[in-house]
Amino acid sequence: MQVLVTGGGGYIGSILVPRLLKEGYKVKVLDRFFFGKDTLASVSKNTNLTLIQDDTRWFDKKILKNVDVVMDLAALSNDPSGDLDPQKTLDINYKGRARVAKLSKEAGVKRYILASSCSIYGFRDGLLDEKSPINPLTTYAKANRLAEIAAKKLASDKFTVTLLRFATVFGYSPRMRFDLAVNGMVLGFFKNKQIPIMRDGTQWRPFIHVKDVAEAYIKVIQSPKDKINGELFNVGSDDQNYQILPLAKEVAASIHIPFKKNWYGDPDTRSYKISFKKIKDTIGYTTKYTVSDGAKEIYSNLQKGVLTDSLKTKTVEWYKHLLESKKLSDSIVIQNKVL
Repeated sequence: MQVLVTGGGGYIGSILVPRLLKEGYKVKVLDRFFFGKDTLASVSKNTNLTLIQDDTRWFDKKILKNVDVVMDLAALSNDPSGDLDPQKTLDINYKGRARVAKLSKEAGVKRYILASSCSIYGFRDGLLDEKSPINPLTTYAKANRLAEIAAKKLASDKFTVTLLRFATVFGYSPRMRFDLAVNGMVLGFFKNKQIPIMRDGTQWRPFIHVKDVAEAYIKVIQSPKDKINGELFNVGSDDQNYQILPLAKEVAASIHIPFKKNWYGDPDTRSYKISFKKIKDTIGYTTKYTVSDGAKEIYSNLQKGVLTDSLKTKTVEWYKHLLESKKLSDSIVIQNKVL
C-alpha cells in the first residue's frame, strides 16, 4: 500500500512518516520543506520513501498515481500563525486541502484523511463531542472547518473520507516546536526556571502526544471503511483535558523543578473540554503517552543538547522570517522534483 503524506516534513509528519515506514507502507511526502529536509534524516535512505518538494495548491496531480491513501497534514500551523496572513492561511489550509481531496478522488485514491483541530470548538462550556456546536474564533480554526466541509462532501463508496480533530499536540519531534503549550513550558523551565503561562490559566485544553497522533493515523487506515467513511473523530483522551495552570504544575513535577510561573499575554479567549469517546468506541483507539512522558523526554533532550531553542522551533517567528524574505510568497513556485 502506498501512502501520500502532505506536510510530511513537519512536526507531526516527521514522527508519522517513520512510523508508516516501520509498518511496511510505501510513503510519498509532499512538502514545501519550509523547515528543511533534515527532519526526515533518520529515514532518508529508506527505499520506500519518496520526497517531493512542492505545494498543495499547484502540485501536478500525477503525483497521486498509484497512491492508495492520502493523509493531508499540509497547513500553516496553529492560531497565531494563521493570523499572520489570513488570506494565505485560507488559501493553503482550506483551498489547498480541498484541492488535494478533490484530486485524490479523481485519481482513484481509496482513502483520504484530513488533519483538523479541536480549536474549531473555540470557547464552549461543558464536555464537547463531535455533535456539539462549534465556535471557530481564528482564521486557522475557520480554515480547518471549511476544509472539513469540502472533504466530507466527497465521501462515497469508492472514496473513504475521515476527518480527525486533534487535541493540542506535545512531545519531542525532529521538527521541534516550542510554540506548543507543554513544549513551551518545558523550555521555560529549562532556560529560566519558570513556566510561561497565558493568562489566566483557567482555560481548558485537551492534549495528545505526537506519537499518539501517529498511532491514530495507523489505526484509521487499518480500520474497516464502514466504520470511518464520512466520519468525524475527536482524537485524544478524556484524562488529558487540562486547565492550563494545573497543567503547568504537572509539567514542573514531571521534571522535578520547583513550580514558578511567568504570566504573559492577554486572557485566552479559547477554552474547551473534549470527549474522545467516539473514536475509542468506534475503532478502539486509545492513547499511550502522558503529559509527564512528553515533558520528561523534551527536558532530557534539552539537557543532552539534542534540542536547542532556535528560530525554527517557534513557528510564528519562522513564518515571519519566511514572509519577510518572500520565501512564503505565492510568487515563488518551487517546481516539482523528487529529491
